[in-house]
Amino acid sequence: MDATHLLKIGAELGEGPVWIDGALWFVDIKGRHIYRHRPDTAETDRWDAPEMVGWVLPSAKGDLIAGLQSGPHRFSPETGTFETISEVDAHLPANRLNDAAVDARGRIFFGTMDNDEASASGRVYVLDGGVVHETPVTPTEITNGPAIAPCGRRLYHVDTLARTIVAHAIAEDGSLGPAEPFLAFTGDEGHPDGAICDAEGGVWVGFYGGWAARRFSPAGELTEEVRFPVANVTKVALGGADGRTAFATTARQGLDAAALAAQPLAGDVFTFRVTVPAAPAVRANS
Repeated sequence: MDATHLLKIGAELGEGPVWIDGALWFVDIKGRHIYRHRPDTAETDRWDAPEMVGWVLPSAKGDLIAGLQSGPHRFSPETGTFETISEVDAHLPANRLNDAAVDARGRIFFGTMDNDEASASGRVYVLDGGVVHETPVTPTEITNGPAIAPCGRRLYHVDTLARTIVAHAIAEDGSLGPAEPFLAFTGDEGHPDGAICDAEGGVWVGFYGGWAARRFSPAGELTEEVRFPVANVTKVALGGADGRTAFATTARQGLDAAALAAQPLAGDVFTFRVTVPAAPAVRANS
C-alpha cells in the first residue's frame, strides 16, 4: 500500500498527529507550530508556540495539554495562550519533550530527550491529575511513543537510536513493570519513531529514514506496511468518521539539498486507509 499526499506543510519535524473531535491536530516541533486540519472543510489553522512543542492532547477540562520544551502546558486554541502545568528536566536545558499518549485512566505518559540527540538524558514521565511523576523506563537519547494498548495495561516504549521497542505492564496506580523485549529492527528498515495502538492492540510505527509506516500485531508480527515518497515518516494517527483513516506526519530534518530536491513532499502530511479502526479516544485527567 502507498500513502497519499494530504497537506502541504513542509515541517522541519512534523510530529504528534492525533484525532480530536473531528479534526487532525499535529505539530512541527522545530518550527514551534501547532496545526489543526478539518477534513470536512479542508481548513487548516496554525498557532505559534513559545517553545519547541512535541504534542497536543485533549483534556477532560475541554482545552488541550501541550508538551512544550520545558514541560506540559495548558493550551487554549481560542486565545492561543499557554499556561505552565509543570516544569520537567529543568536541570537539563538542552532537553525537550518529544512524544506522548493518554492511557485508559487519563494519565499522559510522555518522554523527554536531548535536542542534540547526543546524551542519554531522555526519560519517560507520567502526568496524572496535574502532577508529574518519574517512571523507571531506562533513559535514552531519543524516547518515542509511548504507545498504550487499548486495554490500558501495556505500554510500548520506543528507543529510536537503539532501534528497539520494549513493553511495560501498567499497574492500576499507573506504575510500570520491568521492560520486556517486543521488537528490534535493522538499519535497512530505518529508525522506529512515533507509535500508537489501534482498537485490536496492533502497534503502528513510523520509520524515520525508512520510507514507511508499519503495523505489528500484539505478538510482534508485521501485518501491514505502507510506503511513502519521503524518507522520514514520524508518526501515524487514526481517525476520520469511521476511525479507519490514517494520517501520518513526516520531516525535512536531516535531509541535505539533494535529498530535499528528490523529496519535495518531505515535511508534509499523508493519509491512507486501514482495516482496524482507532482505539477509543481518552481525554487527559489534567
